[in-house]
Amino acid sequence: MDNEKNIPEKAEDNGISVLPDSKHLIHCLTVIGQVEGHYILAENNKTTKYEHIIPALVAIEQDRSVEGLLIILNTVGGDVEAGLAIAEMIAGMKTPTVSLVLGGGHSIGVPLAVSAKRSFIASTASMTIHPVRMNGTVLGVPQTLSYFQRMQDKITDFVTANSNMKPQELRKLMMNTDELVMDIGTVLDGKEAVDKGLIDSVGSLSDALDCLYDMIEHTEKRYN
Repeated sequence: MDNEKNIPEKAEDNGISVLPDSKHLIHCLTVIGQVEGHYILAENNKTTKYEHIIPALVAIEQDRSVEGLLIILNTVGGDVEAGLAIAEMIAGMKTPTVSLVLGGGHSIGVPLAVSAKRSFIASTASMTIHPVRMNGTVLGVPQTLSYFQRMQDKITDFVTANSNMKPQELRKLMMNTDELVMDIGTVLDGKEAVDKGLIDSVGSLSDALDCLYDMIEHTEKRYN
């Protein structure tokens, strides 16, 4: 009875799906708005703070009661290093993971979407692929350009290692100058993202949950 009393509190505070008659106990992690990293964004921005997400992922991975992780994405992107750090952590988890892009999975949202063991995107969602860029004062020196290139290579390597997209295709989409008026890059809708090999399947919430349940039931338990 005590556990049932704690269900609303756990669901509200931690995003855990713990209904008494649920098929499996999963954690629902949302990445919405802009990924906030080393700098605090304005109060009117909807943000996902990496200092909240990272310890949550550690807790999920070591919690024996959590059987799977569902990642819901609707993000415009954000801090490159913070987003890539979160993606690396998700990719390294033994917990079954499934991602679902709703609305948008833009910029650094691309590595976050492919970091799960299986990825879905809604047919109405879109993903923007473009080169690394940074706001604020940037020194126009070779070292800065070299840093951008190394970071770009890290993202390319991560995305292609965790999806079915080839590096040359990803770079081509990043450097496209024919689509975005004020920028370079490419916007893919749900079906295009799947056709390009970036995302595994077009699907809905129920599709993502069914996939996660199947993974849970066919994955060896992490603990005895």
